Amino acid sequence: MTSVTTTQSVPLAERTTLRLGGPAARFVHATTAAELVEAVRTADAAADEKVLVLGGGSNLVISDGGFDGTVVHVATKGFRLDPLGGGIVQFTVEAGEEWDAVVAEAVAQGLGGLECLSGIPGLNGATPVQNVGAYGVEISQVLQSVDLLDRRSGKVHQVPAAKLGLDYRTSVLKGTDNAVVLRTRFSLTSGGMSAPIRYGELARVLGVAQGDRVPADAARKAVLELRRGKGMVLDATDHDTWSAGSFFTNPIIDDSTFSGVLIRIAERLGADVDVPSYPAGHGQKKLSAAWLIERAGFRKGHQGPGGRVSLSGKHTLALTNRGGASTEDLLDLAREVRDGVRAAFGVELHPEPVFVGVQL
Repeated sequence: MTSVTTTQSVPLAERTTLRLGGPAARFVHATTAAELVEAVRTADAAADEKVLVLGGGSNLVISDGGFDGTVVHVATKGFRLDPLGGGIVQFTVEAGEEWDAVVAEAVAQGLGGLECLSGIPGLNGATPVQNVGAYGVEISQVLQSVDLLDRRSGKVHQVPAAKLGLDYRTSVLKGTDNAVVLRTRFSLTSGGMSAPIRYGELARVLGVAQGDRVPADAARKAVLELRRGKGMVLDATDHDTWSAGSFFTNPIIDDSTFSGVLIRIAERLGADVDVPSYPAGHGQKKLSAAWLIERAGFRKGHQGPGGRVSLSGKHTLALTNRGGASTEDLLDLAREVRDGVRAAFGVELHPEPVFVGVQL
């Protein structure tokens, strides 16, 4: 049996990329999967105890009042490679590994499939929850299975990716605390080449056609360069990176609604404007949240209350803490942007981060 130590009244702002949020009443730091399972089971067994499982804090908006319960911090480490034959390698990763370190390790091992997900903040365990994606690649394309602690039964199960309901920035794990990710298994290709480059902007930077493959390390370097240009690579000295990444997801609407939105856009911007949209399944379209935000009048650097929060100066999808902000400041700005887009185009934007003790 392992033994974990509980610390009282630990500040949470320093453990989130927004650098916002009050203290945790109790805090447990779990460095192995066994400690993580024990800590969650113990907290769950306590009568009326609230529990928050905390990873890298890159996708969290925590209330100014903090969390009146036990925060279990996932700090587990470890990688393992298992060749499966046919040029396929199973890459097993513990939940507490920093995600960009996971991508870097895969590339260093000559494995392709994760390189376009370089530079995304947070921990490995969060990637299947959000079905993390960027530059034409999503976790669902490479995830093989996960090990989960089922908090209802207290048992650990291996669950295939097909059972996780992975979809655009979501899964059956999102929005519920019924399970904790302990580790993931990815199916990657050997040989040092990337997955096919599907994203137009990345293909242009690499000087290749969409669908081509390039050395995985070249794709990783290009993605990191693009993300830095948008303030999406963490830098303690750059307030444009004091964010939760993209705050709003790209809205998905049905074709009939899309027709009405096009009319609203034409009335506001003119009939000849080029509206970016993408197929999103039968009878649906995906719109660009960043495009809608900018055309609704919110430019890069748009400030919220007292200038303590603003849209990033590099990317309108990131809401940033300029120093000295509160969570309520951030939410006020988020509401202003959401309501402005709705008023301008009739499109509802939905937040991507997980809210703790607050709501939009």
